[in-house]
Formats: sequence, structure tokens, C-alpha cells
Amino acid sequence: MDVLLWITAVSGLAWVYLTLFHGWFWRTDVRLARPAAPPSGSGSVAVIVPARDEAAVLGESLPALLAQDFPGRARVVLVDDGSTDATAEVARRLGADAMVPLTVTSPGEPPSGWTGKLWALRHGVESVGEVDWILFTDADIAHAPDSLARLVGEAERDRLDLLSVMARLRTHTRWEKVIVPAFVYFFGKLFPFRRVNRPTSRVAAAAGGCVLVRRTALERAGGVAAIRDAVIDDVSLGTALKRSGGRIRLVLADGPARHVDSVRPYPGLADLWNMVARSAFAQLRHSWLLLVGTVAGLALVYLAAPVALVVGLVGGDVPLALLGLAVWALMTATYVPMVRYYGRPAAEAVLLPAAATLYLGMTVHSAVRHARGRGAAWKGRTYPAPAE
Repeated sequence: MDVLLWITAVSGLAWVYLTLFHGWFWRTDVRLARPAAPPSGSGSVAVIVPARDEAAVLGESLPALLAQDFPGRARVVLVDDGSTDATAEVARRLGADAMVPLTVTSPGEPPSGWTGKLWALRHGVESVGEVDWILFTDADIAHAPDSLARLVGEAERDRLDLLSVMARLRTHTRWEKVIVPAFVYFFGKLFPFRRVNRPTSRVAAAAGGCVLVRRTALERAGGVAAIRDAVIDDVSLGTALKRSGGRIRLVLADGPARHVDSVRPYPGLADLWNMVARSAFAQLRHSWLLLVGTVAGLALVYLAAPVALVVGLVGGDVPLALLGLAVWALMTATYVPMVRYYGRPAAEAVLLPAAATLYLGMTVHSAVRHARGRGAAWKGRTYPAPAE
């Protein structure tokens, strides 16, 4: 009991630090400016959409890009990354007579040392020539009609080199409701948005579903080739831009009104599990030592309080139970804003320890997959750890 009491006390101190001194990571008010800053109207934007076997979602996402209300010059380039379905055909059909012109192209298979997505992005960048801005956006992301204008407007106004929006993921199924808010919450904990956005901070990140980048800044950072083998390409891109002197900003998408939303469904637990597990070990830089530390840290921070509460109640240890309850209440309070951001009842925030347990399992499974030679597997491709 005494050992568990001390462990829970340490967990409580960790939560006090995280709540007050970790970049206010739990807040959800870092958004695009409202009202939108109007772009100058003289700029040019190329929207590059990497797509591999995305025929099923293009009907919900691509039409919005092709109907953007943008005062400057805009074009969309869909890069068909070796699809085995009708991705290219669906895209061409949707692009017929669109307001924004569409080009469908294919780069062929990536050479050694490149991930498929980054090879596709490089091909897209090379195909658009001289433009002021490049918007990298995934094939499953649906944009509001004013999305491009808002992004460029804010980037121009604040002289940003990169502006990224964390898209709102779907929360339709039972497992999506449990896992998705926690996914964004944990991302914000790893990369507190306010620290990412502070020029003097070394913390850098981006959200790959929607990344607007100034072309000259991308070139200064070494282009897409600088991160050619990155599995977590969005964070790597944000880091490269910031290290090269660029000013970056990461924000959440707007609330319930659609702005930058993912339309990709994750029907069951296995779909969400694979989504996280394919890159979790890469996030730990393929370090077994970091894996052990992460597992221990997750257990201490998220599981000590519930265990203390249950053990205290069963064993009649009132101080232990009260401490466990207090720490659990604090962590729950930090999760409420994200749960409500996703339109869920605040009471569901109490499930954070359960979500953390699932993520712990996903992280361990990611390492096991790597040990078995499967690495980061995605749509028929497997990427090992980058060579040292």
C-alpha cells in the first residue's frame, strides 16, 4: 500500500506539471483566425494530393478541393501512387469541368531510400513549377469552400512559412469515439501546439493531412528530398522547416462545422489499431530503450491513479483511494476539452486511462512488428527503420 501511495503521488505531481507547465497542451483553442484574413489575390497555390488506392473516399473529398473559392490562381495535382483500384479514373471523372483545374499524374514506384508518399509529393512539387504556395493534403481530407483562402490568408498576414491544420477525424463508430479524441490529445501532449508555434521553441511538428508551405521555404529546407525516408513525414517536414529558419504554425480544425475533416472510416478496433501501430515505434526512433521508458511512463501517468482508487476502496485504505481519485480527476479534467471538441459528452473523459491502455498495447505491437521485419506497413508497402 505504501509503495502504491508513493507511486500515485509521483503520478499526481506529473499531472500537476503537465497541466500547468507543459505548453497548455490540453487546450483546444489554437485554431485558424476568425474572421479569415483575406489573401492578397495575387498569389498562386498548387494543391498536391498523394493518393494510393483511394477511390472509395475521393468522391467525398476531391470535389471540395476542386470547388475552392480562392481569389488567386489555384490548381490541384493528384499524384496516383501506384494504386491498384480506380483512383486515377475516379479523380479524372470528378475533375471534369471543375472550377479549379485538376491534373492526374503518377511517379512510378519509389526508388530505394524513399517512402511512397514522399516520392509522390516530390513528383507533385516538380510538376507544378513556380508557385507561391504548396498545399499538401491527403486524399481523405474534405475542405470547406473557403479553406484555401483562409489558409493562405493567415499565412500571408503572419508571414508564416508553414501552416498546418490537424484535421478532424471521424468519430462515428464506437471505437472511433474512444480512440480518436485520445489520438489527438496524445499528439498535442507530444507536440504542444503553443510550443510548436513559438519561434524560440525547439518543438516542431505538422499534421500531414493539411500542410500549407511557402515554396521558397520548402526549397530552403532542402525540399521533400530532405525527409525522403521519414515514416512520420508531417513531423519531419515541420522540423525541417523550423530548423531552416522558417516560421511554422500548427492549429486544430474548426469545431463541428466542417472545415478540414477526414472522411476515412475506421469501422473496427483493428483498423484504428493498425493506424497507430504502423508508426508508433518510428515515433520512438526505433529505440527499445525509449519503448521501455514509454511503457513505464504511460503506466505511471495514466494507470497508477485508477489502480490506487480500486485498491484503496477494496482494501479500506481511505488516503490511497482519495489520492487515486484526485489524480484521476485531474487527468480527466485535462481531457474534457478534447472530448467536447469532438462533440462527445464530457463524462467520457473518464475513459482516458482505458484509451491510454489501448495505446500502450498499440505501441508495444508496433515494436513487435518491427522486430519481425514488418516495420511500418501501409497499403502493401513496408518500411524498415532508416539506416544510421
